[in-house]
Amino acid sequence: MSRLGKITRRSLLVGAVAIAGGAAFGVYQIRRPVENPLRPQEGATLNPHVIIDQQGISLIAPRAEMGQGIHTTLAALVAEELDADWDAIRVLHGPPAAAYYNAALAHGALPVADYAMRDWQRRVGEGIGAATKLLGLQVTGGSTSTVDAFERLRLAGAGAREALKAVAADRLDVAADRLRTEQGRVIAPDGTEIDYRELAEDAATRPVPRVALRPQSEWKLLGRSLPRVDMRAKATGTAQFSTDIDLPGLKCATVRICPHLGGGMESFDPAPALEVPGVEQVLDLGDGIAVVARNTWAAMQGAEAAQVSWTPSPLPATTEAMYDRIAEAFEARANSTMRDDGSPDDAEAQLEVEYRVPFLAHSTMEPMGATAVLEDGHLTVWVGNQAPRENLKVAAEAAGVSEENVTLHTVFLGGGFGRRVETDVTRQAARIAAQLPGTPIRLTWSREEDMRHDFYRPAAIARMRGAVAEGRATLFDAQIAAPSVTRAGIARMTGRNMGGPDKGHVEGAFDQPYAIENYRVAGHLADLDVPIGFWRAVGNSFNGFFHEGFIDELAHAAGRDPLAFRLDHVAPRSAVAAGGLETVRDLSGWDTDRAPGTGRGVAMTWSFGTPTAVVIELVEEDRGIRIARAWMACDPGLVLDHAIVRAQMESGLIYGLSAALMGEITFTDGRADQGNFPEYDALRMDTAPRIEVAILQDNPHMGGVGEPGPPPAMPALANALHDLTGQRIRTLPLKAHAPFLT
Repeated sequence: MSRLGKITRRSLLVGAVAIAGGAAFGVYQIRRPVENPLRPQEGATLNPHVIIDQQGISLIAPRAEMGQGIHTTLAALVAEELDADWDAIRVLHGPPAAAYYNAALAHGALPVADYAMRDWQRRVGEGIGAATKLLGLQVTGGSTSTVDAFERLRLAGAGAREALKAVAADRLDVAADRLRTEQGRVIAPDGTEIDYRELAEDAATRPVPRVALRPQSEWKLLGRSLPRVDMRAKATGTAQFSTDIDLPGLKCATVRICPHLGGGMESFDPAPALEVPGVEQVLDLGDGIAVVARNTWAAMQGAEAAQVSWTPSPLPATTEAMYDRIAEAFEARANSTMRDDGSPDDAEAQLEVEYRVPFLAHSTMEPMGATAVLEDGHLTVWVGNQAPRENLKVAAEAAGVSEENVTLHTVFLGGGFGRRVETDVTRQAARIAAQLPGTPIRLTWSREEDMRHDFYRPAAIARMRGAVAEGRATLFDAQIAAPSVTRAGIARMTGRNMGGPDKGHVEGAFDQPYAIENYRVAGHLADLDVPIGFWRAVGNSFNGFFHEGFIDELAHAAGRDPLAFRLDHVAPRSAVAAGGLETVRDLSGWDTDRAPGTGRGVAMTWSFGTPTAVVIELVEEDRGIRIARAWMACDPGLVLDHAIVRAQMESGLIYGLSAALMGEITFTDGRADQGNFPEYDALRMDTAPRIEVAILQDNPHMGGVGEPGPPPAMPALANALHDLTGQRIRTLPLKAHAPFLT
């Protein structure tokens, strides 16, 4: 019998691309090869990344494209070595498979600050990364996609090129080293050309050659700003997201889950929903309902109409009570003290203050959604996700089928920011499809459902002690309390509780390159069961605010210029980080006189391998305070595409400023008070600052760019407000304390 969209786990048909007589090439520098998911039973492929068929060349991307531009960079890595025609290369999301493991995720596992990591420690991290293939961690996150792919995909392209040349050499009776390659062709000294497509099938049968990678001096694509490979499809509306899938007989669905977090459903009356035109069924999901209709609007109207009796939440009744629960963590022994220099207990504190940040939602532009169909015992799912193998496993469990009977397509993501690591929407779509076998189901959450059932960035509290003498900081002592994102995320993915020190809980605080004699950062894990997850920059997002806000306070206590104060303390530890501060100083004209009614703030955070410094300028106008200008300097090391790095830095800045200015999720009886953008807004075009970004390449190690923007943006804004008004705000969001234009 036929199956809608059938794709076995051992073959690949993506969209309309059929691989007829195709070949995939490449070589990994790892000791044990992983299983190739692309038709290995036919012997046509050597590597999971590059396919050559009669239609041309396709890259099977190991990471999800969620607007960050990674598919463009991944394609350039392969094309640089393969000598492919850039305009013709196709990029497709890879299927769930261990072959697409992300080794770079393990690089941050060592409890060592990135700026201070020695070569031998990096080698240990690389060894741990190679071992992650055994776990098959196929995850897009942690600003690791380019770092992970940098060698692997170039090797895939280089191996393919040399295999093709070897076949051509035999056919032309010419030594392979006399052949050259260009735009998808092998070219002989006499000008004879052979298209890669004519060579691919034979080349796939040959041993994979070991080749040296081209030096940077010979690069033609890498290091340039290339046209985005996803641009045309998105501009023309042909790009497919989770809720774009259209299949014969498709029905639309939405869900309504208990809004009181941790609560459940006592009973429901479907009659009012069934009276809504277009609504066909109301299904019991246990903790809520699914409404199935002829269109999404009818489904959402039906979900609102249904009468449901919910059970209460076990969480503290108010947001303030939640903060009290977090503060209780300070009374217990610290989970970690990952930096403990000098004798902080013996140093007398001159400043003792407390900082707080709220829960935050991801608020991706595309609400959660997925499309699924169960036909003849085989489940097919289309979902934008950051963890394909986890989603496949959850889909199988929810539908009651084996993993071998699940095909999962990763489609474009309308924003991820860590939210789409989670598998809840896939589970729901699979459950609904299993209750309606043979009927394709397109599940779309409402914005309210999306915001009230997020896995939030946790609220956090920091208690800071500090002192200065002779213009320098002599004490920096931080205690940080919050629920653990890392433990919550790992428990959901593995079903196991993580022990030991939680590095992610204190990142952005313990690992900053400040030379201070007495410097301690202690992490306290709070026992609070609000659903929390990986939010852009994770622990750095709140610790950057704590750290750089308090550094600013120490600078003022010392009577020093805040930027010069930072440079004095950073330069002895890291010339790379100091270079970023010097760059934003010069870029912003920091040392020049400022116009009346303006204020400037500075902050610097080293996160995800990339030090990033930000200066924010505020202007006081008749209608309120405007965020007028922003200057950024980042140093991710080797830059492969300047336009993508710049876009990610600007994006991170806006994301961070939006959170600092107006981001806040509060709770009443375990229910999020905010449900849509009128209550949880972001900066708009008319309130966003003019941004200038300087991209440095002095860092000897490649860092990420997707997440380093938000952490320094938040404290830089608060520090600018202090410079403008004299108000030292230690609790976000800032709009609650000052008349910002929003």
